[in-house]
Amino acid sequence: MDLHDIRAMFTVIMFVMFIGIVFWAWSNKRRNAFTEAANLPLNEPEQPRVDNDKEASQ
Repeated sequence: MDLHDIRAMFTVIMFVMFIGIVFWAWSNKRRNAFTEAANLPLNEPEQPRVDNDKEASQ
């Protein structure tokens, strides 16, 4: 077994891991969690946050 065999095995292992992550990310069990995470930036409150330091100095 030489360096080229080790590199080939590493490439195959990384490709299999990549395919596994893709299937995990697109599985129906994860859809709700990812949809909720994608909408987090849109769930901001209506009123902007008040900076207490600016009010104290005025």
